[in-house]
Order: sequence, then C-alpha cells, then structure tokens
Amino acid sequence: MPVERTITTAEEDTLVVTENPYQLIVWNDEVNTFEWVIETLVEVCGHTHEQAEQCAYIIHFKGKYAVKQGEYEKLKPQCDAITDRGIGATLEVLAN
Repeated sequence: MPVERTITTAEEDTLVVTENPYQLIVWNDEVNTFEWVIETLVEVCGHTHEQAEQCAYIIHFKGKYAVKQGEYEKLKPQCDAITDRGIGATLEVLAN
C-alpha cells in the first residue's frame, strides 16, 4: 500500500509514491533472551545470524529497532509471527 505525497514547488506539483512506507519495529523487554530474539529474527525475517545478532544488540541498548522495511502486506505476517513468540513488535509508517 504505497503512500502518496504531493510536493509543491513554485514551478510544478510532483506526486511521489513511496514503495516501502512501513517499518517493522522490535521492542526491548526484560523477558526474552538474546538467543530467542536472534532465533526469531533468523526464522521469521530471514536475517543471517550475524544480522539478527546486531539487531538484538541495538534493540537491547536503544530500546527498539526497525529490523525490516517494506510493504504492509509483507510485514504484517512477520510482525504477527514475532508477537506470537512473545516479543514486542509493531508496524510503523516510515517517517520521511
């Protein structure tokens, strides 16, 4: 579901369509282990072990991290699969 934005200049109006307007945010908590978060990101998001490990550290130290960007229809099942595993995850519109 692309987001349409109109950019107005003195000369013309331009319609900009953003193809991947959503981001999948994973939230830090005090319950889930690094290993569980890493395993989840590998299995659900298709990350390599190294990518998943880096994401887990960022989530831990920053409180949250956008582990993926894309279309709503592709990210929604991944978000649901992550939350089904007891890990906090949300979808947010990508800020420009």
